[in-house]
Amino acid sequence: MAGSVKTYRQEQAEATRVRIAQAARQLFATNGYGATSIDAIAKEAGVATRTVYSAFGTKREILSLICDLWLQRAGAQELAGEVLQETDPAAKLGKAAHWLTNLYSAGFDVVLIFEAATDESAETRALLRSKLAGRNQVMDAIIASMEKDLAIPLEQAQAIYRALAAPGVYQELVDESDWTEAEFQQWVTDSLQRQLLA
Repeated sequence: MAGSVKTYRQEQAEATRVRIAQAARQLFATNGYGATSIDAIAKEAGVATRTVYSAFGTKREILSLICDLWLQRAGAQELAGEVLQETDPAAKLGKAAHWLTNLYSAGFDVVLIFEAATDESAETRALLRSKLAGRNQVMDAIIASMEKDLAIPLEQAQAIYRALAAPGVYQELVDESDWTEAEFQQWVTDSLQRQLLA
């Protein structure tokens, strides 16, 4: 049991990592991923530059933690579990729309940071692809779990859900056209139910 208890030092180190990630998230969103230096992140976080290097090593590692913290805050895993447990097809699609809307409302700035960072190194692109693949796997699993209720082929249904989840769609409707999150969620729900169910 004692092995699982974190020491004060470990807790301090973790808190520092989170503080650095939060500072970096603000700078990446404001100035862009590529234009933000480790020095600037250290200054924003109120730590020495060497502390950032020892805690992370690279900006890419900071980006990875930013993503993990965002998904934790959105309760992405727990909510996905709730969607998968739902047995009513129409209700399941409503919950799938809620899962997506909740994910974006908890950190659309992170999505935009990711999009902007795709111009960076091959390693950064690989990291972003793996994170995106994780999201797509959850979405595909949700649709696959109701295959017997679909009015169209499974692959087509999965593609429709992924298309509705494209960041540009949320950005256009919520950021640019001033839709509320509730309106976006209802639109995704209606679109999924109309397209996927008989």
